Amino acid sequence: MLLWGTAAPGEPAPGERIERTRTVTVARGLDEPLPEVRVAGDVPTLLLFPSPIQKKTLTFDESRIRVLDAGELSVIIQAVADLQEGERHEIGVFFADGRAPRRAAFVLVTDLTEVDIRIDVRRPELPAMPCPNEAQPRAPLPEDFVLLGYVGEEGVSATPIKDVDAPSQGLSAVVGYSYRGHGWGLVAVLINNHFSQPPWTPRQATFTGTRGPSLQARLVVEGEGMIGPGEQGRVLAVVDMPTLSADTFFTLELRGESGRTLKLPNIRFPKAMMEGGNDIESAEAAIWCHC
Repeated sequence: MLLWGTAAPGEPAPGERIERTRTVTVARGLDEPLPEVRVAGDVPTLLLFPSPIQKKTLTFDESRIRVLDAGELSVIIQAVADLQEGERHEIGVFFADGRAPRRAAFVLVTDLTEVDIRIDVRRPELPAMPCPNEAQPRAPLPEDFVLLGYVGEEGVSATPIKDVDAPSQGLSAVVGYSYRGHGWGLVAVLINNHFSQPPWTPRQATFTGTRGPSLQARLVVEGEGMIGPGEQGRVLAVVDMPTLSADTFFTLELRGESGRTLKLPNIRFPKAMMEGGNDIESAEAAIWCHC
């Protein structure tokens, strides 16, 4: 009688949900409905992606959905409690490679009989363009910076940088600004190459602070990347910094070909606007980015 009343191996006990592993295809565009993922308050659900994602772009209702873990290729989610009948919540994240579809989004629901414990996410193959030469990359739009998490509620603030002249290197820096956004800092400056000097191509950028380790920056040079004799070029040094004290001063070192180096001392990333309070200097130096 005891054996007869016990659920067979592999089958759920009465009242329990069946745990499912499924493959779900991301919607190709806004005209397609979002695929559903069945979640529960007592079972975590793994979303496994076919290519790296940008974790900072995850969007979901934190009052109803928990993200237990997020990695380069996966996100583990769980409902705070079973969702009510008719209750639907969207969760979305951007892929890191920028290919279409750029964003994976799902509608989370609760089913009384089944729950998804693993979702293998698949990106659809989009039809090839008739002529690749005609395909033009989309120019970035203001809303992209918000969706990608580069601009948050604190906006973007900026402060000017003093001009620097290095005669021994044949280089000088003018019209420079340091910017600070959500999780990033950036210095943009115009570099003059003396007419008597050979062409100069910046190769590396490093921020060295008064305390803490040096920060290797991404270097971007406007145009062809080379500043010719007597010419001027804009150079940008970008660094990721989730947390950074506005009281820390840095020296930005720009190293280029032939050993020529330009150092910009006393660079300070400005306070975020929300941190600035009534500080007059911060208010005057800050630039808001309303996206």
